[in-house]
Amino acid sequence: MTGRSARDRTPEQHSAELGRGFGRLMALGIVLVIAGAVGLAYAGLATLTSMLLFGWLLLIGGAVGLLHALQARGSNFVWLAVIVAALNLAAGVVVIVRPDVAAAALTMFAALLFLTGGVFRLVGGVVVRGPQFGWTLVQGAFDLLLGILVLSNWPHSSRYVLGIFISLALLFDGLGLFAMGFGGRRIVGMVEEGRYDEARHGPGRTGQGVANGSEHASAAPWSSLTKKQKRQNRSSE
Repeated sequence: MTGRSARDRTPEQHSAELGRGFGRLMALGIVLVIAGAVGLAYAGLATLTSMLLFGWLLLIGGAVGLLHALQARGSNFVWLAVIVAALNLAAGVVVIVRPDVAAAALTMFAALLFLTGGVFRLVGGVVVRGPQFGWTLVQGAFDLLLGILVLSNWPHSSRYVLGIFISLALLFDGLGLFAMGFGGRRIVGMVEEGRYDEARHGPGRTGQGVANGSEHASAAPWSSLTKKQKRQNRSSE
């Protein structure tokens, strides 16, 4: 066997492997940040790309669902699986052939979601008046305003709204992955530095010093007590 099991690895090898894993996480975060920044700069292209990708995913999902339905044609729900697969295939074809229409429909759907979510947050915040009352009102007002802005410029807004949303999601996800990888590499480096200091100065030096100090501190009252008893005995003699 050329590979070594996890038990045979030394702590240094485990740390190196963790460091490489966190490094790959940082690299993925950088790629997502770059993709998000490019998407924000070219929002129209990001919308078109996301629609085409969504259409191909629907096509692949429909094909896989149809294949699975044909393999399980003896079951009772085979026709339902065939209908769902056919709908996915049809939706995928429509999205790929007319991505502008699909983007307009999804933008309208997103704007309606923002409007309804904002109204429910505002009404619920006023009625309930919980501990997060102010924050709930701010969120509801922001959702309501965003839905109104998207609808007021529809369907022209469908050219860039979805691209901006997806690019922002990529950007923030990339920043989160980069921060996670950077923090993990720092922790691994601190562990390695502590292991190096322990190997250089010897283990348990600090603990021994504290233990010796506590022994001296605990012995001090007994020594003073014995001296006092000796003086009393001398005075009595």
